[in-house]
Amino acid sequence: MKINLVEKYTAAVIEIKGNITAAVTDQDFNNTLVKLIAEGKKNIIIDLKETGFVNSTGLGMLIRGYTTVKNGGGELKLANATEKIENLLVITKLTSVFTNYKSVDEAIKSFG
Repeated sequence: MKINLVEKYTAAVIEIKGNITAAVTDQDFNNTLVKLIAEGKKNIIIDLKETGFVNSTGLGMLIRGYTTVKNGGGELKLANATEKIENLLVITKLTSVFTNYKSVDEAIKSFG
């Protein structure tokens, strides 16, 4: 898994490339979120366009990320989740936690 940070309009977009499965990258992901919050960037989008698979470790990483951002006074949203990832969010009832948008632009507009 690779993480790429892009700033677009009023949001920080974290592009995740590859499968979200390893706990090793969890710390990198969390450090990125903590840094963004410390810099006052509260609108954060996780772009899953190039993510094919998320396992339980990956779900845990996303949930911890959500908690980190929420506790920092920010908002975290998902964009471009594949059908497979969307189904996983439904099965695990995480659609009540994460809002998935069809595009990064749509997610940005939702911040208001």
